[in-house]
Amino acid sequence: MLAKDILIDGFGRIREEVHAAVGGLAPEALNARPAETANSVSWLVWHLTRVQDDHVADAAGTEQVWLTEDWAKRFALDLPRGDTGYGHTSAQVARVRVESGDLLLGYYDAVHERTIGYVGGLAAHDFERVVDERWDPPVTLGVRLVSVLSDDLQHVGQAAYVRGLVRTA
Repeated sequence: MLAKDILIDGFGRIREEVHAAVGGLAPEALNARPAETANSVSWLVWHLTRVQDDHVADAAGTEQVWLTEDWAKRFALDLPRGDTGYGHTSAQVARVRVESGDLLLGYYDAVHERTIGYVGGLAAHDFERVVDERWDPPVTLGVRLVSVLSDDLQHVGQAAYVRGLVRTA
């Protein structure tokens, strides 16, 4: 199995878990925060999608789906257009609210398709390309994609946990 096939499988599993975490939840449950400083399902899925969109677009040398397909306008969040949620305060987390799971899943699916298309076109040597020299050692494309995969897995697991909490509350 090639590295790109492993990554495609991993991103596919995240997609399944994102749909399971969001599917069937009413807006009140999607936006509910189990504690005053906790994250909501909406914020967690929006954030993991924003980070994936940002990082994959940067690595691919393309614009983010968030900007090119008007997702920023559709979400209409009271946040800067390029915000990914990294380092958000509790007040900023509270600003990420959605009117439906369809909005979250639509954006996620668009980013997923872009990611799968990009990763599917990579050759083995592409994974060695340095994409970020601000770190020591510099970050290669392979490391960046595994980092996105890891971040997504953590956040979708958190979203599933929050889903369980808000559905039983």
